[in-house]
Amino acid sequence: MFIDSHVHFDRFEKDGTLDEVLAAAKEAGVLEMIAIGGSAEANERSARLAGEYAGQIFGCAGYDRDEAEKDLDFDALRELLGHPPVKAVGETGLDYYYTADTAEAQKKLFNENLALAVEFEKPVVVHSRDADEDTIDLLRDFSNAWKGDELRRGVLHCFTRDEKFARAVLDLGFYVSFSGIMTFNNAGPLREVVQHVPDDRLLIETDSPYLAPVPMRGNRCEPAFVVHTAEKLAELKGYSLGSVAELTAKNARTLFAL
Repeated sequence: MFIDSHVHFDRFEKDGTLDEVLAAAKEAGVLEMIAIGGSAEANERSARLAGEYAGQIFGCAGYDRDEAEKDLDFDALRELLGHPPVKAVGETGLDYYYTADTAEAQKKLFNENLALAVEFEKPVVVHSRDADEDTIDLLRDFSNAWKGDELRRGVLHCFTRDEKFARAVLDLGFYVSFSGIMTFNNAGPLREVVQHVPDDRLLIETDSPYLAPVPMRGNRCEPAFVVHTAEKLAELKGYSLGSVAELTAKNARTLFAL
């Protein structure tokens, strides 16, 4: 059994293919998925789907970096985080690749999300792109403030950085999640990083509907495709596919308290 630890369900709902996508996931052995929040609309969708598809979809709620200069409803976010099917805060984080001009606002918002994760003792799903130093600084403060389960601080999703950054987030108690990017032809350096992530800190994800893995490149990504990422991980680690399914599912269950 596989768990896809990071899915954006908006496109599947909007084009009316959600049930078809979930059926394909089940057929592929992807039996549980984490629906990602990040905006008021995404948060509501994530929590609602976690209720409608209980046991198959689990929710997240938070405010992502694109919301950094908006007037946000934190009361609504707090209410969602109080619901048991909402398992994590996120996604949230920093992205200086496209929007470095909002760096200060992003850091403030990220900190507010991290404070909620501490308050609710729910893990945080972190996005970080071209913001390694600031991400580590804020996560270090968060880890020092964390009073919850030591195995449930959070995850760096869709990891694409180097070994140094991986070691830094691992030292802070975080998991590292790999997406279909790991299968791309030009991802050799990333595949080397995989070797330095301990088995008990590995997660897999699709980041659907984005980043379809080889051999599905060019298609809309969906949760069933996480199996291809697992196959590449098994190849790199020298494990059976079943072993990768088992260890990554166990890690996801631990992190998200499934």
